This record gives sequence, C-alpha cells and structure tokens, in this order.
Amino acid sequence: MGEFNLLSSFPKCDRSKLIGTRTEKNRKIASKFDKEFFDGNRINGYGGYVYDGRWLDISEKIIERYSNPSTFLDVGCGKGFLVYDMLHRGVTSIGIDISKYAIENGMELVKPFMIIGNAEKLPWGDKTFDCIVSINTIHNLSKSKVKTAIKEMIRVCNNPKNMFIQVDAFRTKEEKKKMKSFNLTAKTILSTKDWIKLFKEIGYKGDYYWTII
Repeated sequence: MGEFNLLSSFPKCDRSKLIGTRTEKNRKIASKFDKEFFDGNRINGYGGYVYDGRWLDISEKIIERYSNPSTFLDVGCGKGFLVYDMLHRGVTSIGIDISKYAIENGMELVKPFMIIGNAEKLPWGDKTFDCIVSINTIHNLSKSKVKTAIKEMIRVCNNPKNMFIQVDAFRTKEEKKKMKSFNLTAKTILSTKDWIKLFKEIGYKGDYYWTII
C-alpha cells in the first residue's frame, strides 16, 4: 500500500472561485447525481462532463503500474471515459456507477460495459478482476459504508495490491475548511492520516491518493 498520484497528468483547474459559494441547496441538487450534477451549472457539479482525452495517460499508467491487467473494474465510472480508454488498450473492462443518468448518457461504445449499481455490494464473484480503481467516489458514503465498499473491492480483486483509491482529504485545518466549503457530495472527509488508518484497519493493500482543495 502506498501513496501514488495516478492523476498527476490531469489538467489543473481553478476551484478558488467556488470555495464558499456552494450552499446546502447546491449539495441537495448534486446528491441526486443526475443531469444537473454532471451537465448543469458548475456550482452544482462538473458543469459539463465530457470526454477530452485526459484519461488516455491514466489508462497507460494503470497498465504499467498494475502488471498489465487483463480485466479491469472502475467503481464510480461516471459516463465511462476511463473504461473506454482501458477497452481501447485491449483490457476487458467494466464500470459501475450509482447514477442512472451517467450510465444512460455515457459513451455509446461503452454502454454495454457499464452497469448501474452500488459500491457497497458489487455484483461479481470473488477475485473477478485483475485491477480495480475508484476515483473520488467512495467518500460519498458514510464512514461505515466506505469500509464496506473497500472490502467489496478487495473481495472481487484477485491481487489486493492492484487497486487504487482516491478520496477527498485534508492535511491542515485550512485545507479542511476549504474542502468543507467546496464539497458537494462527500459524506466522509478525513485527514490523510485518518484515511491511511482506515485503510490499514480493513486490510487494504492497494495504492491511494488525495483530492485536496
């Protein structure tokens, strides 16, 4: 288990203008994970979730770091952009997401490889996948459900080290304040130290990284 910045090649976006502007009304809208969250106003979510090629480098890094996997699962796949690029590289890939809107409005070529479902109960048998990632998803669950979801990921992965999780986190009081102000959907926001402690408690042996405001 180690800290690994899988998204290091992602374009940097300026979130400063949104800090302190989002209200409980915005959070209520975002929590539905429907059109307004993905393709509506930026204050309620992504402000337009479209494929722009940024996942190409990520898919290459996954293949290099996780021993050229034959099967891959994206927990919280959204519209399936990463699944698409993994499939493009010849990896049998599947995505699961709680959002019906995201799946139904995902990439046409990827729709057969995505399902609507909950991370707490993955509908696959033990050791089904060579590699599993979950990026900015499981923190949307309560702390107890976060543990359940990670245990499910461990169960369906045939190599416990071939896993990656990224979550909202903070290192300082100032970062915590900014995250609380910026966040729309996360129910579990912990310090990086407390996240690592949680990972160890449940036997998670994969990689991890943070989304920090």
